[in-house]
Amino acid sequence: MDPLLDFLFWSAVINLGLLLISFLAFTLGRDFIYKFHGKWYDIKKDEFNAIIYSGMLFYKICILFFNIVPYIVLRILW
Repeated sequence: MDPLLDFLFWSAVINLGLLLISFLAFTLGRDFIYKFHGKWYDIKKDEFNAIIYSGMLFYKICILFFNIVPYIVLRILW
């Protein structure tokens, strides 16, 4: 059981770190990222922001359901 708990813990830590990095990159470099992708796709800035925010929200929910909740449940049961 310990290797599984370790796996879920470190998986959650790494995924939350990646989420934090992507949040900081989007917050600090929003215009650069929009201009970079705006060359390829014809989308408005509001649509772009909504897509990025939705993607980060989906990623956060996946981290919660696939890493954090199973870790907590196994900690309670073990």
